[in-house]
Amino acid sequence: MVKRSLRPTSTTPVGLVASGAGFIAVTYGMVRYGYGLQLPQLTAELGLSPTAAGAIASGSFAAYCAAALWAQRSMARRSPRVALWFAAALAASGALLVGASWSTASLAVGVLVAGSAAGAASPALVAAVGSTVRGPSADRAQAVVNAGTGVGVALVGAATLAAPSVWRPVWFCAAAGALLTAVVVDRRARWPLGPEGAGDGARDPDAGTDAARTMLRPLVAAFVAGTGSAAVWTFGRSLVTDIGGLPERTTAALWCLLGAAAVLGALSGDAVRALGLRRAWVVTAAAAAVGTAALALAPGSVLVAAVAGALFGGAYTALSGVLIAWAGILRPLAAGRTTATLFVALTAGQAVGALAAGGLAGLAGAQSAFWAGAALLLVAASIRPAMPPCRHAAMPASRRPGVPPCRRRRSSAHRTRALRGGPLGSDR
Repeated sequence: MVKRSLRPTSTTPVGLVASGAGFIAVTYGMVRYGYGLQLPQLTAELGLSPTAAGAIASGSFAAYCAAALWAQRSMARRSPRVALWFAAALAASGALLVGASWSTASLAVGVLVAGSAAGAASPALVAAVGSTVRGPSADRAQAVVNAGTGVGVALVGAATLAAPSVWRPVWFCAAAGALLTAVVVDRRARWPLGPEGAGDGARDPDAGTDAARTMLRPLVAAFVAGTGSAAVWTFGRSLVTDIGGLPERTTAALWCLLGAAAVLGALSGDAVRALGLRRAWVVTAAAAAVGTAALALAPGSVLVAAVAGALFGGAYTALSGVLIAWAGILRPLAAGRTTATLFVALTAGQAVGALAAGGLAGLAGAQSAFWAGAALLLVAASIRPAMPPCRHAAMPASRRPGVPPCRRRRSSAHRTRALRGGPLGSDR
């Protein structure tokens, strides 16, 4: 039964933001990126080769894309609440299977199922926060929830630091955490009565005939950024352990630092407001490239690895937060579904990148994969957001469903200021 829709407030509901960040911490930081963090232990116990490890990561990313596409279609027909529980079920069942895995095959299936959960989690939470929080605090709330990834990475890193060879309990705890945080999110969110954006008109006014052209640039940018980031998320810890020769406890501590720095991605909402969407995208993608290159340059230096990991973690999480803001600016009435589309592109890039990084590492060495990743992130930084055309100025008022003409004009001005970096508060 779908919850009764209530009028969104202008204040930030702490319970929803905290539980939403916790749900992202589990679905992203623990069950999706936890695989790469625990790869040395998994390799030692189950005998994974670099090619098999890359293939499993690639399969997990592909499963993420499938779940995100399902969530996108589902949210166009029914409440985003359905996507929330779909994500919770995937995370819990996949994590249980990984925790009980006895072979490479069982591990691969578990990682694939668990890793797909995040694909439905992000659009569901974007919609939950968007329907519950309005006003100046909305962007910040979205960014804080998205930064839960860093919390999850830090938790897995801390568990690995405390007990390097004990990885199964981490996955069992993740299964329980997915269900518990989903319960709190479900109770705290003011879910819409029907599909996302259904109350704003008969159809999404931002999904016109030129929607595909408008989405092309962010889709390409997200895909290239995902391809470039895959090396660190999948093989980052293996690089500093196997190539750099750093002790496993040291590398676990470094990944705790990476996760803690990723929490700074909560500032991405403020960064977009202060810098504008264009500059925020360039800064975050370029910073992720610098962090990736620094790991390749000196994987055996604790100081360099610490700074590089922290820089990458914070920049990547902020980058994904900028994508959420980009989706909201392009299609404000369907931000959750548009976020799903952009995150599919980001993760499809990671799927390609993980497979390519594993193959390149086997042919030319692990560091070459990181140099290639850094180069791709710089390419992504060069794909800056473009000014969206005003599609409503010439449209008769009778054909502008759900939004009065004055709101249309303000919305266009809001998009222009957001992209250029001007103040947004006057449009609220």
